[in-house]
Amino acid sequence: MKKILLIQTAFIGDVILATSMVETIHAQYGNDVSLDILVRKGNEGLLKDHPYLNEVIVWNKKEGKYKNLWALSRRIKKTRYDVVYNLQRFASTGLLTGLSKAKLKIGFKGNPFSKLFDFAIVHDIGSGKHEIERNAALLKADDSVAEFEVLPPKLYPTPATTKKVNEIVAEKGSFLVMAPASVWFTKQLPREKWIELIRMQKNNHTIYLIGAPSDQEFLQGIMDESKSNKVVNMAGQLNLLESAALIARADRTFVNDSAPLHLASAVNAPVTAFFCSTVPSFGFGPVSSDAVIVEVKEKLNCRPCGLHGHKKCPKGHFDCGYKIDLNKI
Repeated sequence: MKKILLIQTAFIGDVILATSMVETIHAQYGNDVSLDILVRKGNEGLLKDHPYLNEVIVWNKKEGKYKNLWALSRRIKKTRYDVVYNLQRFASTGLLTGLSKAKLKIGFKGNPFSKLFDFAIVHDIGSGKHEIERNAALLKADDSVAEFEVLPPKLYPTPATTKKVNEIVAEKGSFLVMAPASVWFTKQLPREKWIELIRMQKNNHTIYLIGAPSDQEFLQGIMDESKSNKVVNMAGQLNLLESAALIARADRTFVNDSAPLHLASAVNAPVTAFFCSTVPSFGFGPVSSDAVIVEVKEKLNCRPCGLHGHKKCPKGHFDCGYKIDLNKI
């Protein structure tokens, strides 16, 4: 049986997109593979009881970061993996890969320790390819891998998760989900636009606002100003898999270029994604079969202003957010 390790210790969305590799590897080997994945502490809940994973290994980066890193290195070396695929371009994971003693070590050239890999592949943001395709390029470096189709990311809400969501939405009929918050201000459709979007709903849909506990006040402000009695503030009430299960049941989910977008992709849910300072051509757009992308129609010479978002608009006007026309949805 082939032993494979995937390394993805970045953020929520990155781990969700990494599940495309899990699906693709499982389709390649079936039950003849023992597949582990390494994630940062806090993201392991996404993969709870995943049917295709042997083990979810957790790196606590906040407490004893380097002590835990060396412990992980010893553990990985002891396992003697056949292949380690490193989906990141950070030094710490490059070192783990290089010292893994795996028969085959594969990662991206942008990693500072890529010289320790057997194969280092270019990760080209400007190629127009989706991130799941860029990750899948690592598989092609192993010439024992047959031709394959890149499968979409997929999460598997547990029965307990599904039961909780069913209890929440019982007798609600049709409903929408909105995820207005983002870690980055310039990735976030303006607050006023979310209020406008809620007011545009002429049907009897319940609208669930989802977010982290830290988004409670922000979402409550949107809910209060919308003056809609159909809005429910769910900030902090659902974990990641529960949020995915809720999105899977929704008539439609509205998201920014952030983690909930990828949750929708991973349950193949109808989704409308707003792109403000970032652009879909970076390769992080939705892959649901029913996906709509909304962005400003006017060509702005300042957009995109970076691969990631900013805490405030560098130009001070945030036209890439405010000039999005919701009437075009």
